[in-house]
Amino acid sequence: MQNWLFKFIHRKHRRICASLVRHYREISSASPDEVWQKIVDLTDVSWHPILKSTNVPYGLVPKPGLIFQAVTRFSPIPVRFFVERVDREHLLSIRVLAIPGVEERLIYQVESTVCGTYLSYSVTLRGWLSPLIWSFSRPYAARVARALVEAVETTALQAVASKRKSINDSCFDF
Repeated sequence: MQNWLFKFIHRKHRRICASLVRHYREISSASPDEVWQKIVDLTDVSWHPILKSTNVPYGLVPKPGLIFQAVTRFSPIPVRFFVERVDREHLLSIRVLAIPGVEERLIYQVESTVCGTYLSYSVTLRGWLSPLIWSFSRPYAARVARALVEAVETTALQAVASKRKSINDSCFDF
């Protein structure tokens, strides 16, 4: 009899916990250093489909323990971010501290291969509100890796174009 009562009480205190994990991977023709510099430049998030701006001072390199705020494109309420882990030029792990009931972790990984530079972007949502949050953020999360690669390649092409222009403007140009 006591065993049945214990199981009944234990079931009442059980929490609903859902976990969603999605990985996105893109390949870039840019160098791994250029991709990494774009990831760690937390002041320039113009490429990001969700974030509008951050309060990170220009030139600050992300380190574990850094807490910063960012404003999303959807609401003027700032969201807090916590940098969990940084492996130089390889991995950046960030935890989003937005809504109680949802734990969100973002991981950016850069890998250099013969084919080019691979960028892996992982989103992990945990908590009882994660299915609801995921239904809103899924289309935007799918675009983050592609938008980052496009921003890096655009910047690289602009740098090459400006170097080409300076070569053409030589003193022998009549």
